Amino acid sequence: MRYSLAVFDMDGTILDTLDDLTNTLNMSLERVGMPVRTKDEVRSFVGNGVGKLLERAVPVGTTAEEMDALAAVFRENYAAHCADMTRPYDGIPEAIAELRRAGMKTAVVSNKVDFAVQALAEDYFPHLFDMAVGEREGVRRKPAPDPVFAVADALGVPLAETVYIGDSDVDADTAANAGVDFIGVEWGFRPRDLLVAHGATVTVSHPRDLVSVILGEGVKRG
Repeated sequence: MRYSLAVFDMDGTILDTLDDLTNTLNMSLERVGMPVRTKDEVRSFVGNGVGKLLERAVPVGTTAEEMDALAAVFRENYAAHCADMTRPYDGIPEAIAELRRAGMKTAVVSNKVDFAVQALAEDYFPHLFDMAVGEREGVRRKPAPDPVFAVADALGVPLAETVYIGDSDVDADTAANAGVDFIGVEWGFRPRDLLVAHGATVTVSHPRDLVSVILGEGVKRG
């Protein structure tokens, strides 16, 4: 088996979180007197952490003080509503369980705030991940490779035996920056064409195909 560690993105890869992100964002925007956003707009805003999500959502000219107020409200609301409508993508829990039965280690690396990553990983995937890492103070967010390096080091797995799985350009760039293989999933928040434009040479349309690629020949480059 080529890989010993599979590292997954969270939003758009293992969990469909878009409804909760949209509802929480709009609840927060309304509370501070700003216009709400559509679900498709929010889909295009996510991927680079809470700070970037909020920056992309607010009107031009929003002050730093207004941003701080919105961020505080959003974190409060998301802590209370991060799992109202969120659900795993069909076949994902089974796929992760199959990888673990094959002897692989599994982890999550996400730009979502860390408290939500920990809660959602435990609630929806109990005992299916060896480690979960979200956005934390002092650690560069994806597409920086730092969180992938930290997970591989903590779990004692060489980068050459690590594969990263995600749904976005940010994920593809993260894998490239970390020097690990990448598998793009087509059921998430970004179109396949964008993944390919960011260097993805393998994409899958169903979790069962993901298992076949990881446990089979691995990522074929070029």
